[in-house]
Amino acid sequence: MDYFHRKDGALWCEDVPVADLARRFGTPLYVYSRRTFIEHYDKLTHAFAGVPHRICYSVKANGNLGILRALAQRGCGADVVSGGELHRALVAGMSPDRIVYSGVGKTVPELELAVRTGILAVNVENVEELRVLSDIAVRMGRRQGCAFRVNPDVDPHTHDYLTTGRAENKFGIALEDVGQAADLAASLPGVDLIGLDFHIGSQILSSGPYQAALRQARQVIEALRGRGFPIHHLDIGGGLAVRYDHERPMTADQFHDDIAHLVRDLDLELILEPGRFIVGPAGILVGQVQFVKQVPGKRFVIVDAGMNDLIRPALYEAVHRIEPVAPSSGQATMADVVGPICESGDFLGKDRMLPPLERGDWVAVFTAGAYGFAMASNYNQRPRAAEVLVDGGRIMQVRRRETWDDLLALELESSDS
Repeated sequence: MDYFHRKDGALWCEDVPVADLARRFGTPLYVYSRRTFIEHYDKLTHAFAGVPHRICYSVKANGNLGILRALAQRGCGADVVSGGELHRALVAGMSPDRIVYSGVGKTVPELELAVRTGILAVNVENVEELRVLSDIAVRMGRRQGCAFRVNPDVDPHTHDYLTTGRAENKFGIALEDVGQAADLAASLPGVDLIGLDFHIGSQILSSGPYQAALRQARQVIEALRGRGFPIHHLDIGGGLAVRYDHERPMTADQFHDDIAHLVRDLDLELILEPGRFIVGPAGILVGQVQFVKQVPGKRFVIVDAGMNDLIRPALYEAVHRIEPVAPSSGQATMADVVGPICESGDFLGKDRMLPPLERGDWVAVFTAGAYGFAMASNYNQRPRAAEVLVDGGRIMQVRRRETWDDLLALELESSDS
């Protein structure tokens, strides 16, 4: 569910016409509905009310400070995968004891920041990282809570690039190596093993893969507790799917009903790391038609938003619903919606039935709140889009549009001397 709707045929975000936003802020433009992402957060909170849990929003999905601050005010924590995301979460007001840190290549400065701020857990992904983390904590006079991120070798039945819990993926400690890692953790003076973590992938449509991973996690938890480790929490990652086109994803209640029986008797806290589920449906990308090009057998609608703004169609073959912003009339015909980037892979949608569009019209790409701006780039030296957050009738520009001068701001003039 989202709060993008139509009045008299025109697209609105909550109580604001999207056309007004496009006129005021220009395009390409990301528009976010606060009511949508808050309600999605609340749905998960309410669904798991009967299970001790905390929600750590996946910052990588969309790290805009306006969104993070709104979630922090709701009591939400953060799942981070870099020092930059950790810094951003802290600036947004998220409490360190509600932050978990995953990622296969954490650097020493990043781990130092985690230890210094006292986050809940570093999700350790290999035994060498465990040693490095302990050394850093000892040097800083601290002990750092950590969790083992295990790789359960579970197929989540999603796009190959979205799997993170199969044996061939780079993430996590193999199940057969957990014993060795536990022996090492017991010998290290700077770490406390307090949790178990897994993340099997993204855009997962059914609970079966989670159930398979949870059954393995139960065995690992029992083994670790048998060795004397007080496993206080189980982090099951994120990955809950949203609807882009014709998918039928799980609701929060369905997800709870399918997995809660596998964790309720473990006497621990469940950690969930949703990102896409919370913010995906809460955002659209608005672009303006620059040209309509007709060639034999093909119509191209060329807009000012491209793969540098939303790379998911090119990278994942993702299908996002595309609609005109203004009321539409006339016979719909097939068209490719493409961007200005000098790549044949620069498209937002192929073979879409769209009404007649003209230069100056606006189109909206839906379910773009997650992995949209977060994966944007300056390819072809294109400034990144502005971002606007709508709360009822209130409009907040939460990121200004970059300028051409911004693209040069960090570069240094060379010198022969």
